Amino acid sequence: MAISGRVWKYGDNIDTDAIVPARHLNISDPDQLAAHCMEDWDASFVSGVRPGDIIVAGSNFGCGSSREHAPVAIKASGISCVIAATFARIFFRNAINIGLPILECPEAAAAIEAGETVEVDLAAGTIRRVATGNVYQSTAYPPFMLDLINAGGLVEYTRRRLHAGQSDE
Repeated sequence: MAISGRVWKYGDNIDTDAIVPARHLNISDPDQLAAHCMEDWDASFVSGVRPGDIIVAGSNFGCGSSREHAPVAIKASGISCVIAATFARIFFRNAINIGLPILECPEAAAAIEAGETVEVDLAAGTIRRVATGNVYQSTAYPPFMLDLINAGGLVEYTRRRLHAGQSDE
């Protein structure tokens, strides 16, 4: 699965309250959550994000509460992938569960700048800076994880497998 997008760059310890402020946690509609994504941290995000854009961040992205709201808001805002030096474990799991591709790569997170374009190949685990041609290696997604991401998340992936009469073996 290939992804290409313009970068939004953030630092370390971006917590779930920065991604979706707590005052909006009574919202469950993904599009309404997206309207508040990063609003207190980066006021330009909501009005400037475009479908396919990519977030690049430092260490411990998604720390704080174990809210699924955060990756849902990011995905619904149009972000196609998040690259970070490291992720909080619960954010990592929630992102995968909803079908938001994420890659850990400290080298890429440190080098990539806001506004540049990067290309991501989830199957190969590569991240390429278009302007420089520099390529960074992350862990490649195994085929079943690509299927889960392509399905839109764990629920839809499971629904499709059950409908098709398949089971994990």
